[in-house]
Amino acid sequence: MKHQSINLHEKLAGFTETWSPRIVAELNDYQIKVARLEGDFVWHKHDETDELFLCLHGKMAIELRDGVVHLAEGELYVVPRGIEHRPRAAEECHVLIVEPRGVINTGDAVSKLTAAGDRWI
Repeated sequence: MKHQSINLHEKLAGFTETWSPRIVAELNDYQIKVARLEGDFVWHKHDETDELFLCLHGKMAIELRDGVVHLAEGELYVVPRGIEHRPRAAEECHVLIVEPRGVINTGDAVSKLTAAGDRWI
């Protein structure tokens, strides 16, 4: 077994696509992902799980039907299961996402932004 740390900045430098999360590690049944965000995502929800967003670089917002949560570098928010939300970033933002293995990024919505399968980096 190879023991080494994971450099999130290096992982993010390994791809340029936005709204296309990449898995960097697994913890029990959870996947730790990094993603580049820019523009608006789709309104969606995850009925079976919460979703954690940690802003690593830049600024982002998570729109909810009854408000908006703004995140700056070093801040995180957990979207509760079943809550409709839409992430957005006016300029490129880098995030770490934690969610159970197999969760589809667009939840209950089908979109051109739906990520196809697990993508490791």
